Amino acid sequence: MSDPATADLDSLVADLGRRGVRRLHSLAWRDLDDPDAGGSELHLDHCERRWAAAGLEIVHRTSASPSGDADLARAGYRIVRRGGRHTVFPRATLAELTGRYGRSDALVEVWNGVPWFSPVWYRRPHVTVVHHVHGPMWDQMFPGPLAAVGRGLETRVAPVFYRSTSIVTPSDATRAELIALGFSGDSVTSIPNGHDPRFTPGGEKTSSPSIVAVGRLAPVKRFDLVISAAAAARRRIPDLTLTIVGDGALRPELEAQVARADAAHWISLAGRVDDAELIEIYRRSWLVVSGSLAEGWGLSLTEAAGCGTAAVATDIGGHRSSVVDGETGVLVEESRLGAAIADLLDDHQRRAALETRALERARRLSWDATATGVLACLHRDVVARDGA
Repeated sequence: MSDPATADLDSLVADLGRRGVRRLHSLAWRDLDDPDAGGSELHLDHCERRWAAAGLEIVHRTSASPSGDADLARAGYRIVRRGGRHTVFPRATLAELTGRYGRSDALVEVWNGVPWFSPVWYRRPHVTVVHHVHGPMWDQMFPGPLAAVGRGLETRVAPVFYRSTSIVTPSDATRAELIALGFSGDSVTSIPNGHDPRFTPGGEKTSSPSIVAVGRLAPVKRFDLVISAAAAARRRIPDLTLTIVGDGALRPELEAQVARADAAHWISLAGRVDDAELIEIYRRSWLVVSGSLAEGWGLSLTEAAGCGTAAVATDIGGHRSSVVDGETGVLVEESRLGAAIADLLDDHQRRAALETRALERARRLSWDATATGVLACLHRDVVARDGA
């Protein structure tokens, strides 16, 4: 029953209830409403709304969001948002230890760079979700000494405390990285991210070649690389246009880059858009592009695939899970990103074949399966502790 590949969500929740697990708490440093929210926050929301619908009582503990209340409900689960990006870690840990939000029967920790060290202080069943190993991202987020501390914490210190903990990750590539850090292969399970059925094909592609890149305007996403690659591709595809969807701290820098290149007539910084507009942009674009340095899973690439749009992306671990190189898109070294974009825009037959296979693969992915798989890993820990 606890095999993630064959589990049934309702059966899992029913058996957890029989074993005394009815109230689940989760820890994540950022909430879905946060302006910087991304794939990690979306992943947890998809899981929690399905777990709640199946009958689990859920309290989701995260940091304060500038966009809303400190205590609210979403899709059947409770959200408590208190503390800053750094103070949320000790505050939430203390709240769990003192039972401030009631007793929890099990815990889901989202380890996003900085761990909560839940195996040290939480004695009941728990599972940890790791979307990716941050690696080179530390150098983008912090100056040298602090980056070294963060990298050491993630790769040397924390793994010692988590090696007997059930770990869930969305990609086989991240699973391999975690095993290389010393985690047991038996404790790390790869559960693919899902595909939201709202992302469907429709309408017509733009009359001239168009590409889209989607995500937080953060250093790790490397939209500056996407702009440079698009400019290189435009030397071969002169009517190429680029739309960048998303917002973040780097927007002024990207606007300046566009201005320096005198590219405002063919590059659009669209900002944040609603789902309906995003779907329309995916549908009409010829390609979706990502220049990310690190990803747990290229969620925008899967969303675009569901709309019938193939991908060109950097050849990194998370992209290898969301794109099957040569089948649903193309993965290349960053130096070849512009050339790969131009090649595929110029090859209509190959691009059409990639679009077909991208759509077929997206339709095989589901958030129901993701939520069930993650809960199955927690269920496995519950069963092991029960000894039956």
